[in-house]
Amino acid sequence: MKRIGLTSMVSALALALTLPLTLPLASSAIAAGKKKPVKPLSAEELAEVSAIYKDNCADCHGADRLGGMGPALLPQNLKRLRHKSAHKVISSGRAATQMPAFGEKLNSEQIQKLVRLIFTDLPEIPVWGMEEIKASQIINNPEGSLPDKPSFEADLMNLFIVVELGDHSATLLNGDTFEPIHRFKTRFALHGGPKYSPNGRYVFFASRDGWVSKFDVYNLKVVAEVRAGINTRNLAVSGDGRYAIAANYLPHNLVILDTKDLKPVKVVETRGDNGQTSRVSAVYTAPPRDSFVAAMKDLKEVWEISYSDHPGPDFAGWVHDYRKDSGENHPIESFPIRKLKVNTYLDDFFFDLDYSTLLGASREGEGIVYSMDAGRKMGDLELPGMPHLGSGITWNYQGRTVMATPNLKESAVSIIDMESWETIKKVKTNGPGFFMRSHKNSPYAWVDVFFGPNKDQVHVIDKKTLEIVKTLKPAPGKNAAHVEFTKDGKYALLSIWDKDGAVVVYDAKSLEEIKRLPMKKPSGKYNVYNKTRYEEGTSH
Repeated sequence: MKRIGLTSMVSALALALTLPLTLPLASSAIAAGKKKPVKPLSAEELAEVSAIYKDNCADCHGADRLGGMGPALLPQNLKRLRHKSAHKVISSGRAATQMPAFGEKLNSEQIQKLVRLIFTDLPEIPVWGMEEIKASQIINNPEGSLPDKPSFEADLMNLFIVVELGDHSATLLNGDTFEPIHRFKTRFALHGGPKYSPNGRYVFFASRDGWVSKFDVYNLKVVAEVRAGINTRNLAVSGDGRYAIAANYLPHNLVILDTKDLKPVKVVETRGDNGQTSRVSAVYTAPPRDSFVAAMKDLKEVWEISYSDHPGPDFAGWVHDYRKDSGENHPIESFPIRKLKVNTYLDDFFFDLDYSTLLGASREGEGIVYSMDAGRKMGDLELPGMPHLGSGITWNYQGRTVMATPNLKESAVSIIDMESWETIKKVKTNGPGFFMRSHKNSPYAWVDVFFGPNKDQVHVIDKKTLEIVKTLKPAPGKNAAHVEFTKDGKYALLSIWDKDGAVVVYDAKSLEEIKRLPMKKPSGKYNVYNKTRYEEGTSH
């Protein structure tokens, strides 16, 4: 089979890639499953639908259908989507995503041709393996070449990284003065939120087109970069700071990186016992377990991957093989995997505070409680709609721990007792929400109304009464979302998701606006202390 390049996938900010790619065509048959064969497009139809795709789809999904702001549109990436459902998604849009509706712009015949296009294999099916990942590695500043003292004065634990999607930049913000320290360009279309090293010195970014970047906060410089995939979902960093792991939609794998220089350590193909491969919905770190936990998109499985040098009995049977690598004893057959069977496809997770119990939910609203220690289901969750468990938070309510989660389809926040797993209350909101945040020192929990006509609103919920006490509208008509607190919980920072947007700073007690910083579609803000200490009010 020929090898083809992926230069069209790399943004203007990226270095041009001319590295070769290849993938066995067998995965295409697996992707299709029991679906009816796609009627081949004639040359005339292909020319017509290619023009439609270019005008309506390429900006988000890539000129080669390999993904960009949106996921790749290939048979290998559409395993669980039927042709009829694909037609509906294109026509009506998709809930809880940025996929718009094209039903008023394109007629049914044009949409059907788009469906046929996206379920048609590319002439050459691309992958990105260990060889290509290694060749893409860029080291700008080798370890030890930069000073260990910060180049600015600030509380290093009260810094924020603000991701600005409007022009693919990020801002380092002082959490005491709310003054920007440094603004820098990022890779195109960051996705999944940046992750910090345990001491907060380094921050790691993942872009939708697979680039992982390591940024030195002390010296305000990019240290290293590597392209870990073609279409990447998110990134996690191990609790000890030694490893990062990228979850990929394309290829179907997880890629483990050495955080020193982002050198690839291991590529883990996500293949089930039945031979079927799977996209990875997301990957998380579970520090008390010394492991990563990954959700499979196309398998009814949750994978736990140990990054410990001495995995516990749950990983018995795996043998560690060591070799000399650059003067160090480096495990080359480590990272053993537990493949935990579940009864549904889990798209989202929430963990209790000690990471012994996983709460999972599917896109269809099926919720389960799963013991990570016992490796079995413990119960069901009453979570209709599409709960966003990844944005769930916990707090103490009447002497017990509760978890609250927004819902991407229903206009409600569910409050769940973490002992009985029962929903003790549903707080009605003015629309479906995406992000929820609080702080252990704050009496309030904040939730946005991300989807629908009231997207400019943010509710403030009293954690003692479980009632909405105030609804804010910081920028009428513009999407308001993603609250993050300062280290001490005194201030809450809110994003106006607009090209001419802003970060709005509120007094977290009086709920009065303190300051407004203009920014280019600030999608999220990430406080060093809250993220590295896994504070109860922020997502992990």
